[in-house]
Amino acid sequence: MAGSEATSSQDDAKAGALGQRRGLAGACLAHALHDGYTDLLYVLLPVWQIEFGLSYAGVAAMRSLYYGTMGGLQVPADRLVARWPIRTALVLSTLVAGAGFGVMSLTGSFWGLCAGLALAGIGSSIQHPRGSLLVTQAYGRAARGPLGIYNFSGDLGKAVFPVLVALLLGLLAWRTVGGLMALTGVAVAVALLPVLPRRIFVQQDKAGTRDGTGDRRGFRLLLAVGALDTATRMGYLLFLPFLLHAKGGDQAMVGVSLALVFAGGALGKAACGWLGGRLGVVRSVVATELATALLIAVTIPLPLTATLVVLPVIGVFLNGTSSVLYGTVPELAPSGDVGRAFALFYTAVIGSGGLAPIAYGALADHTGETVGILAAALTALAIVPLVLALGRALSADHGVSAR
Repeated sequence: MAGSEATSSQDDAKAGALGQRRGLAGACLAHALHDGYTDLLYVLLPVWQIEFGLSYAGVAAMRSLYYGTMGGLQVPADRLVARWPIRTALVLSTLVAGAGFGVMSLTGSFWGLCAGLALAGIGSSIQHPRGSLLVTQAYGRAARGPLGIYNFSGDLGKAVFPVLVALLLGLLAWRTVGGLMALTGVAVAVALLPVLPRRIFVQQDKAGTRDGTGDRRGFRLLLAVGALDTATRMGYLLFLPFLLHAKGGDQAMVGVSLALVFAGGALGKAACGWLGGRLGVVRSVVATELATALLIAVTIPLPLTATLVVLPVIGVFLNGTSSVLYGTVPELAPSGDVGRAFALFYTAVIGSGGLAPIAYGALADHTGETVGILAAALTALAIVPLVLALGRALSADHGVSAR
């Protein structure tokens, strides 16, 4: 009897471990595609600006149809699919996002393009909170590391898709490229069906906070820091293609440059996670934001070749901060509701990413591109006092190594 129980326990443990790996792999695959969708738009912005005669603010507003829709629907979309199997939600979200790119590729009008961007944003609004919750449920209190891998996978998509689209634009019309992106979404949705487990072995119900109650003040500070960090990143990336064109770079160079930034960002996710474990949340975020502000300003006067050399380093700090912030969400989740906490966190950061470029773009329309870039650098500096306050909340309420 005892041997039988031991064998059953071992089988359950193996099944649980397999489910963890498959769940993480599926979540990472979906994340890579959706983040790739988000950032390949930067390559298309100059093309759309020329075709439709848009200003900087108009370009930012067009992109925000995708980014703002994705951010604004995080909480309602999460509630809508809360009772669905996560596997179903992730497959559906990928199909809808791919359909959005299909609409873009088939339309011949500006408003049809806008409709496709909004539809793709609706699909991606489901993926982020459900994928994060899947990883958190599968790994419980050991989820910080797997969440870092999930976060890292998004940067892989950001590194691959922009350069791929840039290269394809040298051979094909942008609507044809959009159709290929739509087919890629369908292929990934089909691939998710055998990868994602039908049942997740939940390691901890509503896994997340140390005391099960969370910290509302600390969580609000975390949202503010995450929103400003995203605003910095999106503001700089909005102007980067135009900055490179002004330095003599062509469309293919823009794709390569974005790939360099996001490759550095992927490295930054791992490096800043290591840094956070040794310096603590406060010191690591302060260091990365100060470095971000300095390096953004440095790229303005540099020639094209020197800028390309600096871009991967900028990516390390520009994207790396989120790795430190992201793993803190379960620890501060109000009422221990991790799924809702991730939806709120993504609402804040994605909403900021959708609205901030419009403000930066409007500023640049009136004062010039250089002032817009410097405004993004100053936003990074504004994070420092907020993260100092967040450190006090972490230390006082959770005993987290904030330092």
